[in-house]
Amino acid sequence: MLDIRFVRENQEAVAEAMKNRNASWDAARFTELDEKRREVIAKEESMQAERNAASKSIGKMMAEGKQDEAEAAKERVRVINDEIATYGAERDAVEAELTQMLLTTPNMPSDTTPVGADENDNPEIRRWGTPRDFAAEGFEPQAHWDLGPALGMIDFERAVKLAASRFVLLGGQGARLERALINFMADTHTSRGYKEWWCPAMANAETLTGTGQLPKFEDDLFKTREGLYLIPTAEVQLTNIHAGEVLDADQLPLKYCAFTPCFREEAGSAGRDTRGLIRVHQFDKVEMVKYAKPEESYDDLESMVADAENILQLLGLPYRVISLCTGDIGFSAAKTYDLEVWLPSYNNYKEISSCSNCTDFQARRANIKYRDPENFKGTRYLHTLNGSGLAVGRTMAAIMENYQQPDGSIKVPEVLVPYMGGLEVISAE
Repeated sequence: MLDIRFVRENQEAVAEAMKNRNASWDAARFTELDEKRREVIAKEESMQAERNAASKSIGKMMAEGKQDEAEAAKERVRVINDEIATYGAERDAVEAELTQMLLTTPNMPSDTTPVGADENDNPEIRRWGTPRDFAAEGFEPQAHWDLGPALGMIDFERAVKLAASRFVLLGGQGARLERALINFMADTHTSRGYKEWWCPAMANAETLTGTGQLPKFEDDLFKTREGLYLIPTAEVQLTNIHAGEVLDADQLPLKYCAFTPCFREEAGSAGRDTRGLIRVHQFDKVEMVKYAKPEESYDDLESMVADAENILQLLGLPYRVISLCTGDIGFSAAKTYDLEVWLPSYNNYKEISSCSNCTDFQARRANIKYRDPENFKGTRYLHTLNGSGLAVGRTMAAIMENYQQPDGSIKVPEVLVPYMGGLEVISAE
């Protein structure tokens, strides 16, 4: 959530940022509400001061035998209390609207976030690896949604029978590869200093508000009758572990990771993305989250991207890194890098990781602060970062397509062989 004082003092900058983000922003209404709030608070405080003075004088009047004056003062206190209650209710209503306005307003983009309208304006930063030339090898590559069923790894039809479309049933080596990838990713991140957590797959509304999914994106979430939500990402839980807490500066940066299933009600529009493992309602992901000092958070973002890249490099999967423009970054993010893996079925790169610096936007919502007595008095909001490390289903799809052999089998990447019990090639069952 944006700092109300910052918004008040930087109206033009906020309006320009929201325009660049394709987000609605009613500056006039904000100003009206903000001024009304301050006006009501001033009246409330004035009435409280008058009430305190009147209350203090009553005892003196009683001691001096001035009964009539004391009764008049008591009546005035009763009237003042009613007026204070009226002002309080008015303030509550104004603050509720202001809070709702700020809760549904996205973060300010970083100065280094490119200005652009949509994904077509995202500049490429770098590439790693060279896509495989299947034509030179003399065969046409298959899509993972064809390879999977043929190898007994994926059963789309029975998944629909068990649940609905856009759910996946993995079997045999498909299930084993999913588990291998999860363990490999978790082991790799913990070896690089991340503390692993095992989180609930459900979260309450307060937790989802802390990371920005609520109230704006409630329609994208699966909700229970008890008011709990299935999490769309482990970012929700990892970021809120320290909600309402004050950390010490020497603890930072904290580096956390977790594997969780992820659930998303809104899975995108119809088209190629609805086939296979790319865009589904339930998927597995290993997530990274950092709590950082504000002055170090952008360096921490670069190192988080490197941690995600490391997974792709160890797997030998070609990818590219792009910087999301203002019109494409997520609600809570100030700056985001996407990692896109090469998928032969698309003859293009497809997002497999998104790493973001959310600055103090989530920390302010979740009330996460830190103290650093050597550099400042009191406490300050820290910065939170999150990144996919990686989306497991998309990683499986990339492995299947990039490591497929002419006979339809799939070579297992070398780093995964130990996690696959020594299996080097996945063949038809």
